[in-house]
Parts: sequence; C-alpha cells; structure tokens
Amino acid sequence: MADDQKHLQALSDDYQKLQNDLQSNIDARQKLESQQQENKGVQKEFAKLAEDANIYKLIGPVLLKQDRAEAVLAVDARLEYIEKEIQRVEKQITDIQEESDKKRMAVYQLQTKMQQRVEPAA
Repeated sequence: MADDQKHLQALSDDYQKLQNDLQSNIDARQKLESQQQENKGVQKEFAKLAEDANIYKLIGPVLLKQDRAEAVLAVDARLEYIEKEIQRVEKQITDIQEESDKKRMAVYQLQTKMQQRVEPAA
C-alpha cells in the first residue's frame, strides 16, 4: 500500500511537471504567433511603400537607413524562422499532451486499484 502511495505521488508529480511544460510551450507559441503577426504587418507595410521610399532600422538608440531589398529579405527570413519555430513548438505541445494523457490514465488506474483494495476491507 505504501509503495502504491509513493508510485501515485511520483505519477502525480510527473503529471504536474508535464502540465507546467505544456503551459510553457503554449506561452512560447503565443509569443511566436505575436511576433509572426507583427512581422506580417511589416511585410504588408513594405508592399505599400513606393520603390524609392526610405526604410530605417532601429539599432539601439539610432535609426539607420537600410536598403529596401535587405529589409524585405530580413523580414521574410524572420517570418520563415518564426514559422519553423511555431511548428517545432506545436510538435512539442502535441508530444507533451500525449504523455500527459498517459500519466493521467496511469494515475486514474492506480487510484482505482487502491480504492478497490480499500473497499473490500471496509
């Protein structure tokens, strides 16, 4: 019985850790999606600009003039990177959810087993 209690506690701790990891990954995905939307907005603004418009980049406290093609490439590359990161994080979320479901079922089964042992004794 004591072993079951220890095992149940270990399973519960693992489940809680998985839930914390899941929340961290969800937060990371939300941050990436926010960055993605911001960069898509920049991309749309670039599309509206005239070919000879000046583009400036904020580097520290200084605005530096930047070549249009270089700026467009940088935003496109950033968007591509963000999309790959979102896919990576979503895979992690899926994996953690599957593992979490397995732990939850293991906790449930162990609790049921422990309860069945107690009931005949009562």
